[in-house]
Amino acid sequence: MNIERIDPAQRWSEAVIHNDTVYYTSVPENLDEDATAQTANTLAAIDVLLARVGSDKSRILDATIFLANGDDFAAMNAAWDAWVVAGSAPVRCTVEARLMNPKFKVEIKIIAAL
Repeated sequence: MNIERIDPAQRWSEAVIHNDTVYYTSVPENLDEDATAQTANTLAAIDVLLARVGSDKSRILDATIFLANGDDFAAMNAAWDAWVVAGSAPVRCTVEARLMNPKFKVEIKIIAAL
């Protein structure tokens, strides 16, 4: 089976495709915004990447959401609930974690079918 690395760099690849599955981690670009806006921004980046590789959010199998502050759970869910495809929600896990950029409120890792 081939492994396709999307925009590989020294430290990481933008995404990796293997066995008709895409692996991707998204972080926000709007670092001065609140958790809802950062989540929406992160989810929009997921949409862009999935479209680029020929998939979409209805094909996400698994999502892991990392929150810098567990108190932002409801704010993150507001953006998630507005975005997720009804009837096609992936399995999801949300954890509180110290993120490497102190301005990140959220980081989202997904696995999706092509």
